[in-house]
Parts: sequence; structure tokens; C-alpha cells
Amino acid sequence: MGADRTPYQPYEGHEAYAPQRPDGAAHRPQYATPRPGHAPPRRTATVRLARWSATHPWRAIGIWVAMVIACLVVGGIAGTEKATNADMGVGQSGRAGEIAREYGLVAPASENILITAEQGTLDQEAGRRAAAAIAASAAGLPDVAKVGEVAAAADGSGFLVPVDLKGDPDKAQDHVGDLEKAVAQADKDHPGLRIEQFGDGSAGKAIEKQIGSDLAQAELFSLPVTLLILMVAFGALIAASVPVVLAITAVAASIGLYGLASAVFPDPGSAANVIMMMGMAVGVDYSLFYVRREREERAKGRTRVDAIEIAAATSGHAVVVSAFAVAVAMAGMYVAGDAIFSGLATAGIIVVVVACAGSLTVLPALLAKLGNKMDRPRIPVLWRLSSRPESEPRIWKAMLRPALNHPRATLGISVAALIALALPAFGMKLQNTAVDDFPREMPAMQTYDRLTAAFPNEHSPSGIVVLAAQGREAATRAALDQAVARTAADPLFTKDPAEIRVSADGRAFAVQVTSPYGSSSDEAKDALAALRGDILPGTVGKVPGAEFAVEGETAENVDYAAHVKDKLPLVIAFVLLLTFVMMAFTFRSVVIALSAIAINLLSALAAFGLLVVVFQYGWGEGLLDFTSNGAVISWLPLFLFVVLFGLSMDYHVFVVSRIREAAETGLDTKRAVEKGITGSAGVITSAAVVMVSVFAVFATLSMIDMKQMGFGLAAAVLIDAVVVRIVVLPSLMVLLGDRNWWPGKVPGARAQRQVSDQAYEPARSVG
Repeated sequence: MGADRTPYQPYEGHEAYAPQRPDGAAHRPQYATPRPGHAPPRRTATVRLARWSATHPWRAIGIWVAMVIACLVVGGIAGTEKATNADMGVGQSGRAGEIAREYGLVAPASENILITAEQGTLDQEAGRRAAAAIAASAAGLPDVAKVGEVAAAADGSGFLVPVDLKGDPDKAQDHVGDLEKAVAQADKDHPGLRIEQFGDGSAGKAIEKQIGSDLAQAELFSLPVTLLILMVAFGALIAASVPVVLAITAVAASIGLYGLASAVFPDPGSAANVIMMMGMAVGVDYSLFYVRREREERAKGRTRVDAIEIAAATSGHAVVVSAFAVAVAMAGMYVAGDAIFSGLATAGIIVVVVACAGSLTVLPALLAKLGNKMDRPRIPVLWRLSSRPESEPRIWKAMLRPALNHPRATLGISVAALIALALPAFGMKLQNTAVDDFPREMPAMQTYDRLTAAFPNEHSPSGIVVLAAQGREAATRAALDQAVARTAADPLFTKDPAEIRVSADGRAFAVQVTSPYGSSSDEAKDALAALRGDILPGTVGKVPGAEFAVEGETAENVDYAAHVKDKLPLVIAFVLLLTFVMMAFTFRSVVIALSAIAINLLSALAAFGLLVVVFQYGWGEGLLDFTSNGAVISWLPLFLFVVLFGLSMDYHVFVVSRIREAAETGLDTKRAVEKGITGSAGVITSAAVVMVSVFAVFATLSMIDMKQMGFGLAAAVLIDAVVVRIVVLPSLMVLLGDRNWWPGKVPGARAQRQVSDQAYEPARSVG
């Protein structure tokens, strides 16, 4: 803008920008002169920030690059703090861990070295010699605390060497390296035998390696797919590349920042996946909204800086509101009050805020610096299709026709369909990821399968922890002995004798009992129920003042599922309340806020229903290459709800903003809905395709929790972009008419009144 331009607006918002001249020639938009006695309204922060970045592009770009590098360096120095078992414990299993830590009864990290035949029947003498050799070798390692007695499989298929490690069990991966080398060397020294290990440290390392491999695969596929979609949307390589570059830098900066934040909110193991997935999705979306709007304005003849300012006043404002909606929704996870959700919430909020900041600062600078180079190099055919923003949106008008002409029937049918999709969600079963759920392609899981086949008693045990009242230690110990004896006589447990460990002061006791079934099986859950509901209450529970608790993989699964079910209503209430306040404040309408909540809640439930059908019922096993465990991962419903609600609000804010923008030009509700949705349909569709593609990549990964998360998010965005935005929302808004804006005033009436007062011809909507 030149210095001669009066920086005043005729009334609130972006409608201050005047249209092109009637003769079609481009000219710089002028702001109307303010009415006498009225102070000119101030530019919004997004516009001021965009103008500074556009007029000082190198400074803005330099600040962004320096910020990303600083975040990576500082985050790398600080490192990422991992959540421990103490951080993630809930329920009775969490209480068992507290007692064990307080009284020094935490079981050491353990490893199991398995010796079997590579082919055919095991040579017993060779296996016994190899077991003795590896036991002697392991005993001399600095990180080994104890080597147990060599055990022979009942069917003669293998030998087992149990090893306890020194150090913190939560950091077993740091203490297993020398043992892994010794096992690998023993495997080389004994041809014809397979010598391998599985345990706390080695399995943890294998899982981390698999997660890293999956993340690399997601990056490998999501980046080119995203770039290809944006090339179709923009028809030019540079325009398609800018959102991808911004998203990548936002992800990089967020990973560094989370390294600092993890000192307070430690990483539960999935923070990097969440940052990668959310960063690519919202980072590209926010840039896409902004670039598309700036491009439309330049096509109308706006100057470079004018187009950027209009984009900042409209799409930039919508990006801020959308990012705030996503952050508010994700903040709902803090209500759950546990390390997993707190870590995931922090990771998600950081990447959303960083992506939003980048779209408001460095993106205007890049647009200003590149100018018309944004549309180079042009891709034949795609450029001609994408460079016609003023063309008649016939496809979208045809898709909207039922909602606009028959809103009542359209709304009824679409809502009934979404309710039908949502019904399976009410039968959802929850379960944590167990060792049986990890992909069997992993060598560590193949070792585990051979281990449990040869030694079926090596399934994850249940740990019983008992705390006696002062002066009743002997009676409590006797009662615990009775409990252990009862498990030995119960077919749900193995007959192996268990060693009871006693704390230094004699008040606390710990013992492990094992069920010969997989930790997530119904039999293992029955064994846990027998311990908690019958065996322990009938023995230890009868000693005055005695406290008992059961931990272990099965117990943690059951407790965490109960924890999620208990906290989910609180999280939902928190998210709905804050979303209502935010939407009501943004649009000055209670009706818009309530309808947004209802629509997006229905959309999220429909996605949950699909998740249950595909994963719990197992209908998608062949397509997505997994084996159903008959449940949904425990932490996913709460996480998916807040993310889905946030992303749904993202699109909702953008679409309703365009509808309101059209209404402010004086259009009635029906025409404003048509103009707002058709005007935003292209960018919403492109953004939705990007999100669905990124999330779908995660649905193809090997880890079951990543599969479920990716599928759930992809399904929800697809439902939201197609069914909700094209069918449910327009039909509902048309039915409500002017009541959409209650208790505020109808936007068009206000616009016409202001124009009349100022003798100012209303500008054509910049949307």
C-alpha cells in the first residue's frame, strides 16, 4: 500500500475492501472515510502482523528460521523426558506401584534368554551346554544383577536362562546392551541353535525401533502425497511446496519445544507421532487457507500487499480461531489427570500453536517475497483448472441443492445416517496395547512367541503387593501365604511356587503369580478378577488394617480402561463448555455455538462407530493388515474425541466465517449459505484431502495403536468434510434462517444500515 492511502475502514472486518472497477481494470482497494465523530476501527492483529512481515520479508523469514534452529538445538540439549511407570500408573495397579517403590519392592528389569533349535528337534546336550555358557557369560556383565537357574521346557523344545538387570527398571533399555552383544556372540558360537532374548529392555528397544521405522515410513509417504495433492490444488510447484515447507519446519520446531516441555509433561511414547501427524495436517491446512485466499485476491487484481492483508483479515483470522479451537479441545486432555493424556495434549497444543504462528508470520513474508513466482513452474492442465477462482462452482452447487431446496428432509436423512454409524460406538470395549498386539513381523515378537510356546508359564505375571498395619506384620504374612496357596490350586494360575519378597522394615510384601494365558485374554482377566474379588479379600482383606493391590500388564489394562471411562465425561463436558464459549464469542451467536457443538459431536460419534466396526469387530483386518483383539486401544477414545472435535471446529469456523462474510453483504440466509460453502468448498476439499491422506498413511503402519488413530482421524475428517459441511450444516442453517445469529443482529441488515449511514456502496464480498 502506498503512503497516500487512508488506513481507515468503513465498518468492522474485511468488508472494508472495495471491489474492482466496473470496467474490470485492477486498482488498489480503498478504505472508506470514517463518519464524522467516529473513531476509525483499528486493524486486527493478524492484519498488522501480516503487513509487517510482507513489508519486511527477510527479517520475518530470518526470525522464523532462527526460531526453528534454536528450538531444535535447545530441545536436543535438553533431551526428551520419557514417562515412567510411576507417571502412568492409575487405579489399583498404580497404588501397587506406589507401595512397591516406597518400600523398596520394585521388581528388577528382567531378560529371558531362550535356546531352541534352528530346525527340527533340539539336541538336548548341545542346548544344555549353550545355556551354561551363556549363563556364565551373562553373570560377569556389569549390568547384570543376577542369573537364575537354567530351566528346561517340559516338551524338550528349549532351555531358558532368566537374567535380572541392575539399575532403574524404567530405563532397562540403557542396561541391556552388553547382554544383547553376549547373546548375539553365543548365537554365532553355537551353530544349529537359535539363541535369542526377550525382556523388559530388549523388547522396549525393539518397540522403539519399530515406532521409529513407522514414523520414517509415514514421513516417506505423507510428504510426496501431500505435495501431489497441493500441486493439484494450485497447479504450480512453488505454491504447492510452500505449505509443505512450513509444515515441516513447524514439526521440527515443535519437536524441539516438546523436549523442553517434557520436563513437566513427559513423553508417554507417542508424542513424536502426534507432532508429526498433527503438524503435517494443520500446518498444511492453515497455509492452504491463507495461500488460497491470497491467490484469489491477486487474481482479482489486488496488489501483492493488499492481497496479503485481505487474506490476513479473513483466512488469517479464521486460522487463529481454528487453532485456538483445536488447542482448547486438546487442553481437555489435562482434565484426565494422567501422564499419557497430559503428554499428548502438550505435544498437540505446541505443534498447533507453532503451525498457526508460522502461517501468520513467515507465510506472508514468503508470499510477498515470491510474488508472482508463487505460480511457477506451472503444471499443464492442472494450472488451467486451478487458476479460475471466479468460475461458476457448478459441482458444489449441485451437491448443495438438496440441502438448500429440501432442508428438512435432507437434515433428517443425514442425521439418521450419522446416528446409524454412531450406534456401534456405544458397545466399545477398551484395552491397552499388550505384547500380544504388537506386529508379529518384529523379530522380538517372534522370539516372544517361541518363548511362550516352549514356556507357557512365562506370560506376564500379576504382582501382588501387600502393606501390613503396624504390629500385624505376622498375621498379614500368614494371610498372604494362604492367598498364594489358593492360586496354586486354581486352574486360572500356574502351579509354580512363588517367592514372597519382604521390605526392610517387614511391613510390605510382594509376590508374583502367573496365569498361563495371554495378558489380554479373557482367562487372564478372570484370573485378575479372582485375585481382586475373591482370593485377596478372603485372606489378606480379613486382616485389620492390611492393604492389598495387584499390578501387572493385565491389571494395568483393566485399570486404565476404567480410568478412561471415568474421565471421558469430564473431558467431554470441559471441551463442549469451552467450545461453546469460544464459538459464541467469535460469532456473537448462541445458536451458532450450540449447532456447532451438536453437529461436531455427532460427527465424532459416527467416526467412533466406524472405529469399532473396523477394529473391534475386525471388519478391516484384511484391508489394513491386522489381527483384531476385540477392543479399541484404551487411550484412543479420549484422545480422538478432543482431536476430532478440534479439527471439526477448524473446518466449521472457516466455513461459517465465509457464510457470515457473505451474509454481511446483504444476502439472505439461503444465498449466504450457498455462497459461503461454494466459495470455500475448493479449499476445504483440498485441506480435507490432505488431512485424510496424512492420517490414512498412519492407518497403514504396523503398530495397532497408530492404525486405529490414523483410521479414526481419517474417517472423521472425511465424514466432516463431505457429509457435515455439504449436507448437515447447510440444511440446518437454511432451516434456522435469521435465527442462526441470535441473539446478535442479522449481519446483512447491519451491513446495509452502515452503508446507508455512510452513503457508501457495499463492496462485493471478498470471499
